[in-house]
Amino acid sequence: MTSRTATLVGLTAILMWSLLSVMTVATGKIPAFQLAAMTFAIAAAVAFASFLFRPSAFSALKQPPIAWAVGVGGLFGYHALYFLSLRYAPPAEAGLLNYLWPLLIVLFSSLLPGERLAAHHIIGAVLGLVGTVLLLAGNTGSFTQGQIPGFAAAFVAAFIWAAYSVMSRRLKLVPTDAVAGFCLATAVLAALVHMLVESTVWPASPLQWLAVIALGIGPVGAAFFAWDIGMKRGDIRVLGAASYATPLLSTAFLILAGFAKPSANIAIAAILIAGGGLIAAKDMVLRKRM
Repeated sequence: MTSRTATLVGLTAILMWSLLSVMTVATGKIPAFQLAAMTFAIAAAVAFASFLFRPSAFSALKQPPIAWAVGVGGLFGYHALYFLSLRYAPPAEAGLLNYLWPLLIVLFSSLLPGERLAAHHIIGAVLGLVGTVLLLAGNTGSFTQGQIPGFAAAFVAAFIWAAYSVMSRRLKLVPTDAVAGFCLATAVLAALVHMLVESTVWPASPLQWLAVIALGIGPVGAAFFAWDIGMKRGDIRVLGAASYATPLLSTAFLILAGFAKPSANIAIAAILIAGGGLIAAKDMVLRKRM
C-alpha cells in the first residue's frame, strides 16, 4: 500500500467520525459509557467475525504489553476523558479544547524518524484550528470553577489521542487487525465503568437500535481500523490537519438532519478548514498531478 493510498484510507475515518454526532443523537438517551461499551463490543464482534475467514488474523492479538498499553490506553483513555469533559463542562468549550488533537498530531509528527515538518503543514493545521474556534465561537460563554475538571479532561484527552495516533506510527509493525483486541478491551472497561457510575437505559425503538449498530460498525468500528492504517502508512501531517474537517462535516450533517441551523460562521469556518487542509496536503496533491 502506497503512502497516498493509506492517507486516503485514513481520510475515510474522518468522514465516518463526522457522522458520530448525528448518529449519537439518534441513539436516544443511552448513558455515555453504556453506549461506548455497546458500540465497541459491536466493533470487536464484526472484526472477529471477519477473522473466521482469515484465521491467521488471530495471531495479530499476540502483541507486546506496550502495544496493548498504547492501543487500549488510547481508545479507552480518550473516550473516558472526553465523556468526563462533557459531564462537567459545556459541550462547545469542551469540544474546542478537545480539538487541539489535530494540531498536536501535526506537531508531534516532527518527533518521528524520517518525518519532516514543513511550514505549510503548520499553517494548514493552524488555519484548521482557527476555523474550529470560529465554528464553536457562537456557543461559547462564561464558565464556573466547577467546570474546570471538565476542561482539564478535554485538554488531556486531546493529548492522549494525539499521542496514541503518533505512537501508532512508532508501532507500525503491529498489524491493524490488533485493533479488534483493543476495541474488545475498551468495551469491557467501558462496561465496568458503566456499572459503577451509570444506570442502564436500553434503546427505546428499532431506529435507536439501528443507530447503535451503525455506530459500532462505522464511527466506533471501521473508523479506528482506517485511522490505524493512515497513521502507520500514510502522511500523518496531512491527516492531522485534515482532521479539522470532522467538526465541520459533523455540523453539516446535523444541519441536514435538522438538529442545527446554517450560519455565516459555519461558511467562513468551512473556507478556513478546507483551505488549511489543502495547504497541509500540498505535497500529496502536487505529487498526484505530476
